[in-house]
Amino acid sequence: MEGRHNQMVYRLPRLAISMLFGAVLLGNAPTIRALEARIEGLEGNVAENVRHYLGSLDAEAYSRARIESEVQRRAREAMRVYGYYEPTFEWQLDESEPPEFVELTIDPGPRVRLEVIDFSLQGEAATDPPFQQAIDDFPLSEGDPLVHAPYDSLRGRLANLSLERGYFEWRYVDRRMEVRPYDESARLYLALDSGPRYRFGEVTLRDSHIERERVLNLTPFAQGDPYLAGELARLNQRLGQTEWFGSVTVRPRLRQGESLALEQRRLGWFQELDVGQPTTADSSDASDVVAGPTLSAMALESAATLGRGDSPQVPIDITVTPADRHQFEAGVGFATDVGPRLRFGWHQPWINSLGHSLDHDLYLSAPEQRFSGVYRMPLENPLRDSYRFQYGFRHRDNEDTQALEATIEAARRWEFDNRWVQTLYVRGTIEDFTQGGEDEQVLLLYPGISWSRTRTRNPTFPSWGDRQRLSFEVSNGAWGSQADFLRMTSETQWIRMVGDDTRLVGRLGLGAIETDDFSKIPPSLRFFAGGDSSVRGYAYESLSPRNEDGLLQGGQQMFTSSAEVQRRVTGDWWGALFVDAGDAFADWGPDDLNKGAGLGVRWVSPVGPIRLDIAHPFDDEDNAWRLHFAIGPEF
Repeated sequence: MEGRHNQMVYRLPRLAISMLFGAVLLGNAPTIRALEARIEGLEGNVAENVRHYLGSLDAEAYSRARIESEVQRRAREAMRVYGYYEPTFEWQLDESEPPEFVELTIDPGPRVRLEVIDFSLQGEAATDPPFQQAIDDFPLSEGDPLVHAPYDSLRGRLANLSLERGYFEWRYVDRRMEVRPYDESARLYLALDSGPRYRFGEVTLRDSHIERERVLNLTPFAQGDPYLAGELARLNQRLGQTEWFGSVTVRPRLRQGESLALEQRRLGWFQELDVGQPTTADSSDASDVVAGPTLSAMALESAATLGRGDSPQVPIDITVTPADRHQFEAGVGFATDVGPRLRFGWHQPWINSLGHSLDHDLYLSAPEQRFSGVYRMPLENPLRDSYRFQYGFRHRDNEDTQALEATIEAARRWEFDNRWVQTLYVRGTIEDFTQGGEDEQVLLLYPGISWSRTRTRNPTFPSWGDRQRLSFEVSNGAWGSQADFLRMTSETQWIRMVGDDTRLVGRLGLGAIETDDFSKIPPSLRFFAGGDSSVRGYAYESLSPRNEDGLLQGGQQMFTSSAEVQRRVTGDWWGALFVDAGDAFADWGPDDLNKGAGLGVRWVSPVGPIRLDIAHPFDDEDNAWRLHFAIGPEF
């Protein structure tokens, strides 16, 4: 690949100049007047293919006699790929100059049928299941009408499999399509000699500012494993996900061996043999046999330099450049819950050769302001295992809640093969708060554990996805915490498509706190419901038990649910119908839940999905309707 890359770099300026001049010439070129074909005697795919072939015929570029000849030639060529080799034509050009259409009456004649299908595999690919599967998937059988496309597709599929699965010495030793129009028969031959399968060799890392072993731990294969191009793509993706690098290049070091593979592809053009009426020799004569591709002297020399032994190896080269050490971002948003909001981020994707990173985040809105940061220490598998140390300061002033909070946390994170993430953490919090007119200050030290998983297809506006999270936290005076409690939270959300234009969204949330002194539980751990992502139709965090003065106290338990049906109206515009129910409460088994329902609009804009909902609360006599507006995906 190195040689190929250098050649492209060398020729790029001339290519760019040619494209520039071509663009200028095309800009001044007259519009091609395509010849319309009006066809009788044919229908379906064959007729459409004839129209396609004739559609690129520029009538202004030919005389009338030449147009008639060209019409026949192109029509014959279009019909041959469907097995019609002896059609007859009657045609009539319209009288205008140049002619605008041709009337074609076509008698397709007999259709060639398959007499022999002979496909075979040689080399190590003969026992590699995807190759045999490709042959088994060939849709034609002996006796079927000849269609060229499946044969062309099989050739391309076997060639791609050879390169993708490490058969770099592959070649077709036989590749023929013999057509006998006089006999209305055709024979297909295809024989692939894959040669040996290459295996992954030594991995070389160049120009890395991160420790070599830490980077190579991301390699999804081991030296000696069978070569798979997909594994290189996975490695490239993993390296990018670390955010350590500004650019990543992963490629096999084939060198001359690559030239062989490219040479084979270049020499192996499809060969079709149209066999005429035999004279002195029958159809089995040796003159019918088309020789396989021959190798140039350069290709033979390349073959001599490929890996020796039964299992030749391909070294892998990884070249990286460092990502910017300091990255800044700012965001502006709006949601009905919090109004305008601002966010400023300072991201340091790597701060040393171990790949440690540091993030700082400032968030500002009317009811809440916070400043937080997280220091990450990746372990043996940087993407899956890490230690995290977090800090945060938060001020809240919303409804009947006023709180000033400082938090530190140490966590250990694991991600498993099934994509579930387990986090074990210890959190310390000092919170000075007023809730429902009652003042309190509390120091908490509590461990917790959580499991979460998020899966999506097209994260911006998922056509399929789900998210689950379950956590448990416990606090006790035995280790110096000023409140005793056991807290559990659980949430799940699902998105599924029904057809191409209907989208279903469901959500369920649960929460519970077991404690002997609820007054010691700070607002950050109590439960509130209502708002854009909870029970629509009610104000943000306005649903919870109230004291004698009607002030919100927060709940010890919470339950929320939502069901939504979205239907595409046109393009990126969707309509929505939803029903929500839920509440935060002091005891399990509330007499009733607050419910809301409404209609919404979804627009998948260039900056992300925009959601506008009009919801009616069934249990709020003071408000008939409430407008909810938010920007961003559901997950």
